[in-house]
Amino acid sequence: MDVDLRQLRAFLAVADELHFSRAAERLRIAQPALSQQIRRTERDLGVDLFVRTSRSVALTPAGRVLQGRARSLLEQAERDLDEVVRVSRGEVGRLDVGFVVSALPLGPVERVQVFRQRFPLVRVELTEGYSSTLLARIVRGELDLAVVRDPDPDPAVRLLPFRTERFVAAVPRGHRLAGRASIAGTELVDEPFVFFPPIAGAVATERNLAPVVVDGRRPQVVQEATTWATVLHLVGVGLGVTVAPESATLAAPDTVVLLPLDGDEHRSELHWAVRADDDREILRNFIAATER
Repeated sequence: MDVDLRQLRAFLAVADELHFSRAAERLRIAQPALSQQIRRTERDLGVDLFVRTSRSVALTPAGRVLQGRARSLLEQAERDLDEVVRVSRGEVGRLDVGFVVSALPLGPVERVQVFRQRFPLVRVELTEGYSSTLLARIVRGELDLAVVRDPDPDPAVRLLPFRTERFVAAVPRGHRLAGRASIAGTELVDEPFVFFPPIAGAVATERNLAPVVVDGRRPQVVQEATTWATVLHLVGVGLGVTVAPESATLAAPDTVVLLPLDGDEHRSELHWAVRADDDREILRNFIAATER
């Protein structure tokens, strides 16, 4: 059987009107052409769909069954084709979005919500992680995009600027520098440091430690932790000091004193990261929605 949507529409018009002339007017085609389409449909199906007399047109039992089925098929086809168009426009589908926890105070999830409101048929799933692990997942196709901090360069990844922010020092409340209004980052170079492990990324490590490095001397990391919340709590109990992006310290415990860094021009950079070859409309829509 080779019945197409045009044939079903023609059949349905005649079935609804039970009059070839009115059905032809409804379809805006000539009546002979409509009669020819109906005969072709009957031939393709091998059944009579109408009982025709000189005065009337009536549906056969097979025609009555097809009337209900044809309406359902056409409505489903319309829904399916509409979905295809929406997918091509980036209005339907799924986005897997990653983020570094320290970026949360700067609003990336709020921007996701803006996108959700504009495109409610797109399902958005959120995942947290290190910048390095989020980038690896983007390259593997496990994530569509992510907010990352100070990422290592990768030719397979395209970076779109999101925010930049300054660094601040974090010291225990009883530290010798805790009473100062501000300090030079280099004053911490000989202090024991609490910091992330190297897996966090080379750029992130170097950029975060840059305010402290002086004359090639680097602070000694005496304790590693996997989140800024843990780093700051360890600082608070006196294991060492650290330097952190400003937004990462907003939830610092009372046992920690935060100090601005005098004259420091170093900045932590946040980016939206996507695969370099991923130019889907759904990503364009996300970026456009969140930029606004």
